[in-house]
Amino acid sequence: MDINIKPLADRVVVKPAAAEEKTKGGLFIPDTAKEKPQKGTIVAVGNGKKDEPLTVQVGDTVLYGKYAGTELNIEGTDFLIMRESDIFAIV
Repeated sequence: MDINIKPLADRVVVKPAAAEEKTKGGLFIPDTAKEKPQKGTIVAVGNGKKDEPLTVQVGDTVLYGKYAGTELNIEGTDFLIMRESDIFAIV
């Protein structure tokens, strides 16, 4: 996905994974009970800080904190912009 935004310094833009539609047992989850996903794909990265290069790159699937980042809506698609330090792991 090509977006027209370039994050600065140690910030990254993440496209969150879709929320689960049903449980493992097959029950459908209503919209009001869906949890915000904590997993997503990196779609843009900044240049890093002078002494701290970024360790993630475009295309990485990452896990991040429940309340991490700032929500953006670009051309009808939801994204999060966050610092690399808000990312817990690459999966």
